[in-house]
Amino acid sequence: MNDPDPAQYRPCAGLMIVNDAGRVFVGRRLDAKEGDWWQMPQGGIDEGEDRAAAAMRELWEETGITADKAGIVAVAEEELFYDLPPELQGRLWGGRYVGQRQSWFFIRFTGTDADIDLEAHDPPEFGAYRWVDPQVLPDLIIPFKQPIYRAVLKTFGEQLRSFN
Repeated sequence: MNDPDPAQYRPCAGLMIVNDAGRVFVGRRLDAKEGDWWQMPQGGIDEGEDRAAAAMRELWEETGITADKAGIVAVAEEELFYDLPPELQGRLWGGRYVGQRQSWFFIRFTGTDADIDLEAHDPPEFGAYRWVDPQVLPDLIIPFKQPIYRAVLKTFGEQLRSFN
C-alpha cells in the first residue's frame, strides 16, 4: 500500500486525557445518529495553527477543561490516518477529505469532575462523559476508528503504565 496523500486527509488533534487514577476521558457525541459510541476528544487543526495549541483549544471546546487543569505529557511521533467509510466520504467536511490525519496528545488531567463543562463551547460536542480503563477504548469507539485507538494505546503505553 502506498503512503496516504496528507492533502486528502483533514488535519486533526486527538486527545487522550488521563486522570489521576489512570482512567481515560470519553464522551458520547451529540450528533451520533446510530449506536452508543464513545470517543476521546478530537478536532480539526486550523490552517497555520500549531498542533499543541489546537490540542489545548479542543480540550477546552469539547470538555470545558482549562489549561491550568491539564498539561501535555507526550505527543505521538507520527500522525495516524483513517479513512471514512464509503457512505460518509463526500458528506463530511464539505466533501474535501477522505478521512483524517491525527496528531495525538497524552494529556494529564489534574482537576476534578467539577472542572469539566461539556457546555462550555456552543454548540457542545458531547452530551455525556465518563472515565474508562484504557484497554476498553477500542470497544467503545465506532468500528472504523478502532485501529486508531489501538495505535494510540500502543503509542502511549509507557505513559499509561506509569499509573500502575
